[in-house]
Amino acid sequence: MPLTMVQPGEESTIIKVGGKSDTRRFLENLGFVTGGKVTVVSEINGNIIVNVKDSRVAIGKDMANKIFV
Repeated sequence: MPLTMVQPGEESTIIKVGGKSDTRRFLENLGFVTGGKVTVVSEINGNIIVNVKDSRVAIGKDMANKIFV
């Protein structure tokens, strides 16, 4: 399921990062890699704040839909 379906406070394992190669590279540089752990902190107006690799990152809903957990 896409990251947008995960409830706040729930830790998930990233199964796949989709999108074009530039998008995948951008997300991987932020720490969204296959097998990595990600925790949704909150969702505000469609933007999602997550903890990934000991960092807090905010991404848009369109980017979050490309991350499958």
